[in-house]
Amino acid sequence: MNVQPPFVAVIVGLAFEARIAQAAPSARVFCGRGPEVTEALSAALGPDCGGIISFGVAGGLDPSLRPGAQLVASAVVRDGVSTPTDEGWSRSLLRAHPGAIHAPIASVEEAVTHPAGKSLLFETTGAAAVDMESHIAADLAAKHGLPFAVLRVVADPATRRIPHSAMQGMRPDGRTDGLAVLRSLMRRPSEIAGMIRVARDAWVARLALERSPQFLARSFAVADANAATEVLPLGTALGGKPELQS
Repeated sequence: MNVQPPFVAVIVGLAFEARIAQAAPSARVFCGRGPEVTEALSAALGPDCGGIISFGVAGGLDPSLRPGAQLVASAVVRDGVSTPTDEGWSRSLLRAHPGAIHAPIASVEEAVTHPAGKSLLFETTGAAAVDMESHIAADLAAKHGLPFAVLRVVADPATRRIPHSAMQGMRPDGRTDGLAVLRSLMRRPSEIAGMIRVARDAWVARLALERSPQFLARSFAVADANAATEVLPLGTALGGKPELQS
């Protein structure tokens, strides 16, 4: 009997994060946010899933963190509730990523784009960074009795304001709408300098995510190094044909 090796479900919010996560064998990557990706991920979870990890970039809340700083979450904080990550898995992540900090991460539904909002979230939660996907991993892990972990890299620091134009290019499926960004910049040319700073921060964070693909296999607790990686974009359940929403 051909027994499939366990897989790790990887949830990311952006398409480039999904491409990086594909470097890890035995990972199934779910890209996007909101009800669609939650339903797709939930439908895929079963006895052959070893755990869920939230992976990608995050916004900095701790003022001491610069772009490229790695974070292994000790807990996910949402709506005043703190859910601890799996202790053993987190220890493994910290060993695989020397220099990473171990601290809580906040997870929200809407992006926090202004330094004042980041400062308030830092003060009220104690979280070092914020993302929009880790609460999905925490909720589904609890529902299905699975371990979960978070590995994130800071993109925008706590003092960085994200321009309105940058948010206009964010699609629910994780892809970037470049035309929407350009149209917004034409209406708000004063945001061009801010966009350049955000792009620089994002590039530093991306390099940090890409730097050591071999670490991903260890981070994702891969059981079979020869297993193929499967990417399941937003709204695609296990066994379905991956199709990004238009």
